[in-house]
Amino acid sequence: MTTETTQQSRIPIRQLVQAAAQVCEDKKGEETRILELDPIDSGLADFFLVTSASNDRQAVAIADEIEHRLKKEFGAFANSVEGRRQGEWILLDYVDFVVHVFLTERRAFYDIERLRKSARPLTPAEFDAELKSALAAKTRAARAKAPAKKQPTKKVPVKAAAAKKAATKKAAAKKTAGKKAAPRNSLSSKKSN
Repeated sequence: MTTETTQQSRIPIRQLVQAAAQVCEDKKGEETRILELDPIDSGLADFFLVTSASNDRQAVAIADEIEHRLKKEFGAFANSVEGRRQGEWILLDYVDFVVHVFLTERRAFYDIERLRKSARPLTPAEFDAELKSALAAKTRAARAKAPAKKQPTKKVPVKAAAAKKAATKKAAAKKTAGKKAAPRNSLSSKKSN
């Protein structure tokens, strides 16, 4: 396992997919879909992100921006990139999810959504809503596990605390003085006898 893959595994996959989907929306990708793959099919990946571009330059721009943003914001690097030179179907493999940037006619020809019938298709907005609800549930669970805060103790005013401390010192000084005086008295009484 490479350092890049190790570093990437610390970041929740859903956040990476959401960031990549946002790039597709920002770069005017068409019909962007997130396919949540069935666990049986997840030997490949957990998610496919599929978007269309109207021309090869736009497809390359979308792929480049996805790579740039995921690297900049998350330190995540694509494990492999295919098809960038032709720009008809660019595949970015991030191990746990795969990005497919198609030209519109190539997407219709390969129909990747039909090939993954068991996958659950989501729009980026639906995916974002699920991500937010999952994070909220996780936050609630963490707060429930956290110990309750202790009630603050009453603070004694500084003057009262100082007076109490001085009284304690005086009482201790009187005890010590009384103990020291007693042995002298007993010695002087023994001498006089």
